[in-house]
Amino acid sequence: MLWKFRNHEFDLSTRGLIVGILNATPDSFSDGGLFLDPKEAVKHALELIAEGADVLDIGGESTRPGALPVAVEEEMLRILPVIRALRAVTDVPLSIDTSKAAVAEAALEAGADIINDVTALHGDPGMGKVAASSGAGLILMHMQGSPRTMQRNPSYPDDDVVRTVAKLLSERRDAALGFGVDAAAIILDPGLGFGKTTAHNLALLRGIPELVALGSSLLLGHSRKSFLGKIPGLGASPDRGLSASVALTGLAYARGARLFRVHEAAPHREALCVTEAILSA
Repeated sequence: MLWKFRNHEFDLSTRGLIVGILNATPDSFSDGGLFLDPKEAVKHALELIAEGADVLDIGGESTRPGALPVAVEEEMLRILPVIRALRAVTDVPLSIDTSKAAVAEAALEAGADIINDVTALHGDPGMGKVAASSGAGLILMHMQGSPRTMQRNPSYPDDDVVRTVAKLLSERRDAALGFGVDAAAIILDPGLGFGKTTAHNLALLRGIPELVALGSSLLLGHSRKSFLGKIPGLGASPDRGLSASVALTGLAYARGARLFRVHEAAPHREALCVTEAILSA
């Protein structure tokens, strides 16, 4: 379970990674507008690192349900100053959350190390070539439809979301390998909340072992997701689902997931430390 890209190598066989979320956007579902100023973005990023983030995932285009696309130029304007400033003060791997090849290429040149593509190379025909030629890490996520349409009555053949998502992720990984991306650089993400009902999300969480069996390490993006508040007995949480998200990090690690894309680094790092200690005994 090695994740290898550029000059980085992580052994995920006995430890998980915290991927800290940094949204340089005005309209992300949880923290839109808070870190649009590059100085505030860099400050928050360094706080995430201090709290235990192993990787920073930087995005300049919201992918919340109903979000509209952002022009390439605007997306670059939002993320490039942040990446350059962070690269000057930290060697923590930086991920660019984009589906545009031009944005990914510019971000990698500015100092990013990983491409996080929510379209799994569907969004831009040039993304596979950028990923392969750069030696970057590559996160391939499953999404049904687009952010604008994905939550409009999502459904899956035979109501088997796990089998469908596993099949499509396997196909997208094969596509990445066809471009020349190193297998050890690839991470898979089932895309919780991206074209899924609450029942679909819970089924995918139960199906983590099946998704892990595909052969690539698994990332979960569950932090503050609205489906957690729809679970019976929880309801609206004053901490925007933090407690539920943290509990899920420990459980998902025990079932085989290894990367956790979250808004708060410290409590998720603590959940991983406890879970890892128990499972290593």
